[in-house]
Amino acid sequence: MRRPVRASALVPAATGLAVAAVLAVAGLWTDDGADAGAGAGAGQSNAMVAAAGATVMDPGTRQDAPALAGADLDGRQVALGDFRGQVVVLNAWGSWCGPCRAEADDLERLSRQTRGDGVRFLGINTRDRDRDAARSFVRAHDMTFPSLHDPDGELLLRFPPSLVNPQAIPSTLVIDRRGRVAAAIGGAVTDEQLRPLLARVLEEES
Repeated sequence: MRRPVRASALVPAATGLAVAAVLAVAGLWTDDGADAGAGAGAGQSNAMVAAAGATVMDPGTRQDAPALAGADLDGRQVALGDFRGQVVVLNAWGSWCGPCRAEADDLERLSRQTRGDGVRFLGINTRDRDRDAARSFVRAHDMTFPSLHDPDGELLLRFPPSLVNPQAIPSTLVIDRRGRVAAAIGGAVTDEQLRPLLARVLEEES
């Protein structure tokens, strides 16, 4: 299967996102790095990419995020719809997941730093049957944003597989102020990778 050359291998990191955006618009960058025409249905956008190549999708192509609601890890009710009008970072994680531990501190730091700009973070804790294990993870990383408890992965299955692979954890979505998925990232993400995506979506009109 033919694969595109990663932008980071061709250009300095400062311009990597710009090249990734060109590839995405051209339809050359898909969820598995293959040519866009290999299996994508008509009108379907394969938007999940490796974090280093993530880009903000054109508003005209964005899909609405599904309704997500339920109890958080402490039993309080929370819903994605509660944050309508704000930019939301939706992060799927599990306490059993090594890459989730690698990204947790960056996510928490970014959550605190961008809250005043109108960004909210919401986690989906998946495949953790034991809430205590998940709560221990939260305490270990001083995480202050809520996480929906999704032990069976049912919430993740509400997303099209082109946006979220429920078997690929962690996954991160950026939801725009209108409740549409603006960016999808498979794998662990860093502050440096996520911050410019948030800045781009924050610049958009409501």
